[in-house]
Amino acid sequence: MAVKKLRTGLYPGTFDPMTNGHIDIIRRSLALVDHLVIAMGINASKAPLLTFDERVALIEAEIGPMAKKLGAKISTTSFSGLVVDAADAHDATVIIRGLRGSVDYEYEAQMVGMNRTMNPKVETVFLSASPETQFISSTLVRQIASMGGDISQFVPKRVEKKIFNALTKLKKS
Repeated sequence: MAVKKLRTGLYPGTFDPMTNGHIDIIRRSLALVDHLVIAMGINASKAPLLTFDERVALIEAEIGPMAKKLGAKISTTSFSGLVVDAADAHDATVIIRGLRGSVDYEYEAQMVGMNRTMNPKVETVFLSASPETQFISSTLVRQIASMGGDISQFVPKRVEKKIFNALTKLKKS
């Protein structure tokens, strides 16, 4: 009897912080794949607000129960090179990309062509952001939080708490 191969997808991003928009894309991705690898890009020239370990813990706390309920598996990892190489390293045949609008599409469409040329075994799937989350970006969430604004509508409660704790530490140092 043949063993069914798991459909593995890779969802790359910085997740600094993970927003309700990320959660929406992840939830919908879990209906498409058996195993979703949430891959955090590491860029030496950028200093994230939250540490890698903090982001992993938040993702696992928020997404783990959802994945279990849906009968899917999630894992988290980091990568510093090409997304297609990260997909290969995790046996992912699908790269999941969330699109907030036409500006995202233009950039992502170019990336699909480049990625397909470098690794034709990996397909890219675009998921349009839900209307209630399409305006949310991690950058804007960090900016609003750094100015003392209310971010509760854009991130889960534990993410909000972690962001404000990180900002308080930064102000003290």
